[in-house]
Amino acid sequence: MRIEVVEHPLVKHILTRLRDAETEPAQFRALARQLTLLLAVEATRDLPLREHPVQTPLEPTTGHSLAQPIVAVPILRAGLGMLEAITELFTDVRVGYIGLERDERTAVARAYYCKLPPIGASRVLLLDPMLATGGSAAQAIEVLINAGARDIVHVCVVAAPEGVQRLNKQFPQVRIVAASLDLGLNDRKFIVPGLGDFGDRLYGTGAR
Repeated sequence: MRIEVVEHPLVKHILTRLRDAETEPAQFRALARQLTLLLAVEATRDLPLREHPVQTPLEPTTGHSLAQPIVAVPILRAGLGMLEAITELFTDVRVGYIGLERDERTAVARAYYCKLPPIGASRVLLLDPMLATGGSAAQAIEVLINAGARDIVHVCVVAAPEGVQRLNKQFPQVRIVAASLDLGLNDRKFIVPGLGDFGDRLYGTGAR
């Protein structure tokens, strides 16, 4: 099973607070942003660099710039909770959106919106906090590949083995970066132990 779980103490600390059912939406949003920053560093650690001269206040030296553009694509709506951290970290990032809605009875996602920038040779960060069955991620990856994406990293908060195995089999070229590989799915196809419905907790739309 190919998945990169970020084993950083701060990742574990923030994830625990996200899991806590008592965490209120405002704090949940702040924690999601902090965690995404850490995940984004891991998801981009292999980006190529180009050298160029730079003048410091003291003398010339050699500097480095990112040599590959970044495209961030959140899956609506929960993926929006991860977007601000990416746009803060990568100021030149281009942003696309894919709208998928999961049927709670069948766990099958329905597409309702798609808007993508030119992708070309960009590193595409697919943002979706919960990799459960892998159905939504697989649909989104298919859309990205059809749009020309060849370098895709799926960035998520928690993942279930079922979803990871599906993506590994269907899209072996796609990297998965997560804060945790959880135990699995329950009979409602929710990740356990998980952290509940990420979108509801992000925006305070779930039952209290």
